[in-house]
Amino acid sequence: MDKLSAQQIDVLLGKLSDWKIEGGELVRTFNFKDFRESLAFVNRVGELAEAAGHHPDIDIRYNRVRLALVSHDAGGLTVKDFAVAAGADRLV
Repeated sequence: MDKLSAQQIDVLLGKLSDWKIEGGELVRTFNFKDFRESLAFVNRVGELAEAAGHHPDIDIRYNRVRLALVSHDAGGLTVKDFAVAAGADRLV
């Protein structure tokens, strides 16, 4: 998978809600009612990630879940990152 250009990233980022680029990663923090809802979301993201063969870094803080995506093998962001991000958005 090829690394995206800055222009391609801007176009794809414009199609997502609440995602941003931080330190070369595509990141978003999701907020939930409580820890149980956070865990349920993480489990659904896990299923999505396994099916896609592409796994985000996940940080759970009680009712907040931060996802960070980057394609390490490509040395940056690829369409895989944006596909998993869009899939995570559909899970909420």
